Amino acid sequence: MKLYAPWEKAFKKVSTPFEHFLHAQTTTGMVLMFMTILALILANSPLTETYAHFFHIKVDFNVASWKLSHSIHHWINDGLMAIFFFIIGLEIKREILVGELSNIKVAILPILAAIGGMLIPALIYLSITTGTEGAGGWGIPMATDIAFAISALVLLGKRVPPALVTFLVALAIVDDLGAVIVIALFYTEQIHMLPLALAGGSFLIMVAFNRFGIHLILPYFIVGFFMWFFMLESGVHATIAGVIAALSIPSKPKRVPGDFRQDAKVLLDEYDSYPIDDKDGMSERQKAILLKLQDNINDIGTPAARLEKDLHLPVALIVIPLFALANAGIAIDFSSIGTTIMTPVSMGIIAGLILGKVLGIFGVAWLAIKLKMATLPQGSTMSQIFGVAFLGGIGFTMSIFVADLAFINSPELIFQAKVGILAASLFAGLFGYSWLRFVAKSAK
Repeated sequence: MKLYAPWEKAFKKVSTPFEHFLHAQTTTGMVLMFMTILALILANSPLTETYAHFFHIKVDFNVASWKLSHSIHHWINDGLMAIFFFIIGLEIKREILVGELSNIKVAILPILAAIGGMLIPALIYLSITTGTEGAGGWGIPMATDIAFAISALVLLGKRVPPALVTFLVALAIVDDLGAVIVIALFYTEQIHMLPLALAGGSFLIMVAFNRFGIHLILPYFIVGFFMWFFMLESGVHATIAGVIAALSIPSKPKRVPGDFRQDAKVLLDEYDSYPIDDKDGMSERQKAILLKLQDNINDIGTPAARLEKDLHLPVALIVIPLFALANAGIAIDFSSIGTTIMTPVSMGIIAGLILGKVLGIFGVAWLAIKLKMATLPQGSTMSQIFGVAFLGGIGFTMSIFVADLAFINSPELIFQAKVGILAASLFAGLFGYSWLRFVAKSAK
């Protein structure tokens, strides 16, 4: 058989949606690490003023008398990150409908572990910061950065059983859902009811699209954009619109999958009936058959699955890297870094992300298994759950996002929070990876 390109063999490789998801998260984690390092270098170089000034440049949109004016930093955090939250919404929906969270017997362990991994870090943070101006940041150590955590686990390869990876994915998805709820309920300063009602109406229109069987993406995109704008004007953080919009995207195929095999066989038989010309080209009829086959494939697929697959790469290579570049750059004065880490905010976050996550995830998982409420992931051990609990302490993206909301009017507290997040995430990632690689053993 003639090969057209060196990568043609990859064409025959079939990857499941879950494998696509893991690959996307690993890619995100690698790019995120690079951009974080770049942001720290820029913030601590002679370019620091240029770096800071760039993200504070105002970008305006004017239509007649209507004007929307925000800094580049704001557009990234409230605009581009809505796409990131849209992906989170699609992942949550998929996990609940057909993923690990669809089977309560399998889902109970990561659900309980995730709840413990959110509540205990928040309580530890509050115990350290109560009575200080930083007490409102209790939501910061609740979060787990799904990209970094899964990247660390995937890099271990066959040293960890596949069931442990799915456990961490399910745990991180529940954690993301918790973070979204916390942001929506507790980090909204003022609510304007008319824009909020219009956002709700936009969502109902999208639900109606779903119920009427509309599978085209464009109508959802247009109405979703308006919902994002109304949410932005309402006072509720605009990124929540991304999660809500994802819930309306159809997750059922347009055609019965059982009919696809017969229809595809008829089309492929017709395709084979035409000879290949001397230039290895296709006839016009063969091209038409392939287009029809593609339409049939789209009909048995779902818009939710297509969007999740198609958007992962732009989010991994554009949205998350820009967020890291805009938010991770902190000017570090090493002569006073010890003083900063010892502030209540930094200590609360470090203790929450490291001690709190381990107590919450590992402690609750151990208790649930001992009480026979749940079972260990197949082929894994409690020692491996302990290592995963440390990986859950990689807060980063979500933690920084919540910190910006919690301390929106206090740059000093945001700085303390970011120092704590970076220190805790670095330690949690390195320790968790090292534990799983050199200490923990899989069940035999």
